[in-house]
Amino acid sequence: MGSPEFALPTLEHLVLDSYDVVAVCTRPDKPAGRGRGMASSPVKRLAQTLALPVIQPASLKDKAAITELVGYKPDVIIVAAFGQILSGSVLELPKYGCINIHPSLLPQHRGASPVAASILAGDSFTGVSIMLMDEGLDTGPVLAQAQIPVMNNDTTGLLTLKLSVIAAHLLQDVLPNWIEGKIEPRPQAEAGATYSAAITKDDGEIDWCQPAMVIWRRVRAFQPWPGCYTRWRGRLLKVIEAEPLYQEREAAAGGVVVLPGGGVGVGTGDGILRLLTLQLEGKRVMAADDFLRGQRGYIGVVLGG
Repeated sequence: MGSPEFALPTLEHLVLDSYDVVAVCTRPDKPAGRGRGMASSPVKRLAQTLALPVIQPASLKDKAAITELVGYKPDVIIVAAFGQILSGSVLELPKYGCINIHPSLLPQHRGASPVAASILAGDSFTGVSIMLMDEGLDTGPVLAQAQIPVMNNDTTGLLTLKLSVIAAHLLQDVLPNWIEGKIEPRPQAEAGATYSAAITKDDGEIDWCQPAMVIWRRVRAFQPWPGCYTRWRGRLLKVIEAEPLYQEREAAAGGVVVLPGGGVGVGTGDGILRLLTLQLEGKRVMAADDFLRGQRGYIGVVLGG
């Protein structure tokens, strides 16, 4: 069960390892693009390429959807970013349970946006947890974990890609050992639990009164979606890449300044945010220095108005 690209390496490895994948469960097709044509999930497209049966329930609480699932008689259900809470009747269906692949070091960052949450929190490390599902939100006992460092250039998109590959390899070790009874599930410590909320488009708007470090993390956490943006002359200006600087310089929050060593920065509540890559609404992505050369009167303005 899964829908986004995060689940693709896991599905590929299950097939390559000769598991009998009896069906792939993914989200229904939905309108996308200017033409509003129906778009399939990445998981559905891969499943079709691999000639695997696909089911697309709007809700797994629906009796007809559960009946269809029962008909496949799964021994184990692997879940990777499926986006639906599984009911007790589904959780009890497979002999070896429902195994969830979650991109965080549980119990940290349970919930909808764990990768972004890790970047926002300034974590030095993140990772993948493979857990046995219960009826809670990412609360089940852990079967295995793997961790990697969070690099300064990691965005949610890049870090998710790294974790998806790690998850697939970790499952290769976990699944046979779990089926053979060689793994003892480890309950999560509730005392250390944190939760990540779903990200909205409004989360991307920059508040220049926040510290440069916080804004920098948000730029990375909200890439590729919804992107971090501010407003200039009534148009959206996306900040694609940036870095925090801590230097003695007077700059109002949101005020655009030329940096002593070259480049362009913006004043924040604490420090300067150096702009590296920008995209003005309706224009292509470009280096901040190139943007500056093409925009008169940019230095000295206050962004966000």
